[in-house]
Amino acid sequence: QVQLLESGGGLVQAGGSLRLSCAAAARAFSPYTMGWFRQAPGKEREFVAAISWSGDRTEYAKSLQGRFTLSRDNAKITVYLQMNSLKPEDTAAYYCAAEPQSLTGTWYSSARNYRYWGQGTQVTVSS
Repeated sequence: QVQLLESGGGLVQAGGSLRLSCAAAARAFSPYTMGWFRQAPGKEREFVAAISWSGDRTEYAKSLQGRFTLSRDNAKITVYLQMNSLKPEDTAAYYCAAEPQSLTGTWYSSARNYRYWGQGTQVTVSS
């Protein structure tokens, strides 16, 4: 069983930055792949990024690559999503997810493949 708690959301102007955190409470944090998804009102939940257990592999949605950076600190059982050059279209609820599966193939980009979810944190980017 894994419990995830996101934090760091808020209101920011376009061009600004935010860092989201996802703290995990689990009997074992490994070998979980951690992912971030986002969902805007009226839209489907979409993949943002994923990171392997060791942190040596990260995957990003193509549209976000270069602006978002995902990292993890296994000592703190926390993953971080650094978001730079934010745009109004980045406005959404951001969700952290975990799945005890290696980051291989393409399964990580589908929300239905993750077993554990946080409650989300709202990010609002004003123009």
